[in-house]
Amino acid sequence: MASTPGGNQRTRVHVVSDVHGNARDLARAGEGADALICLGDLVLFLDYADHSRGIFPDLFGAGNADRIVELRTARRFEEAREFQRRLWADIGTDKAAAIEKAVRKQYAELFAAFPVPTYATYGNVDMPPLWKEYAGPGTTVLDGQRVEIGGRTFGFVGGGLRTPMRTPYEIDDAEYAAKIEAVGEVDVLCTHIPPEVPELVYDTVARRFERGSRALLDAIRRTRPRYSLFGHVHQPLARRMRIGATECVNVGHFASSGRPWRLEW
Repeated sequence: MASTPGGNQRTRVHVVSDVHGNARDLARAGEGADALICLGDLVLFLDYADHSRGIFPDLFGAGNADRIVELRTARRFEEAREFQRRLWADIGTDKAAAIEKAVRKQYAELFAAFPVPTYATYGNVDMPPLWKEYAGPGTTVLDGQRVEIGGRTFGFVGGGLRTPMRTPYEIDDAEYAAKIEAVGEVDVLCTHIPPEVPELVYDTVARRFERGSRALLDAIRRTRPRYSLFGHVHQPLARRMRIGATECVNVGHFASSGRPWRLEW
C-alpha cells in the first residue's frame, strides 16, 4: 500500500479482462498496484481483429478463420458449426484433446505472468477445470465468492450465459443468479459479463448485443455496490455509466490495449 503525504495508506488495484493470450502485457499489469484482478477470458481461440492469431487458425489456417468470422458476424451460427464440423473431420484429430492441449499451452504462459497477489474469475471462453492446475499460491480463484482487499469487500462471479456461440463456460440463468445471490452485498462487484443494459452489452464493431445478466442488474439496484466491474464486450457503446449509487465500468479489452483499469482509495 502507498502512503499519501499526510501519512494515510492508499490502496491501488489494477483490473483486467479479456486477456485473450496477451501474456506479455499481463506480466506488467500489476506494476505499482497492491493487487491485480482478472475478470477472465484468458484463452485466445480466435482473434476477430487479426484472424491469423489463436487456436483456430493454428489448427485450420487463416483462410478458414476468415470464413468462420464471416459466418459468425452474419449470425449464421448453424452454418458456422457445420463448417467447423467439416474442418475437424478433414484433419482427423480428436477435437476435445486438441483444444485442451492448446489451452493448456496458453494457460501455462498466462498464469505464470500473473503477479502476486492476483484475484481471478473465469470468462465464458475459459475452461475452469484446468485452472486449479495452473493457479499458483499467489493467485486466488473466486466464483460466487468474496474477498477483502484493502478494507473493501470484493465479490466475484465468473462465466457467461447461454448463447448460440456455445463457448466453454456458459451457464444457465438460474445458476448464474445463484452465484450473484451467494456473493451478497459487497463494495465492488466483479463479473465477466455486464449487467443487462443495452448501452453496456452492445458491441459497436461486432454490431450485436452480447448477453448481459438481469440478475446482476437487479443485484446492483438492490445492494448498491460502489462499483460494478466487468469486461466481455470488447467495443461497448458505453464504457461506463451510473446505475443509482453504483459506477458500472467496462474495464477494457486488455488483449488489444495492454493497459489495466485502475481503482484507488
